[in-house]
Amino acid sequence: MFAIVRTGGKQYRVAAGDKIAVEKLAGEAGDKITLGDILLAGEGDSLADIGSITVSAEIIAQAKSEKVIVFKKRRRHNYRRKNGHRQQLTLLRILSVA
Repeated sequence: MFAIVRTGGKQYRVAAGDKIAVEKLAGEAGDKITLGDILLAGEGDSLADIGSITVSAEIIAQAKSEKVIVFKKRRRHNYRRKNGHRQQLTLLRILSVA
């Protein structure tokens, strides 16, 4: 069985046993959470009623993504600014879609 869930402004297709990286969620490694915003669920070609579907997951770790370099420059004005940013992520293991 699969489900499409929305978290952190993005949508993910998940099934039991999948590992996904999402925007930072509250909790420590080992905590169990329930993903609430379910958009679609089904198995194979058939769709299920999303009112009765729950997606439970376990937090594997709190991590950071790859560094993104932000560089601003205005030519001929001696203006250069360089910044780096690492977005905080939560790594999840999907336990069940039921």
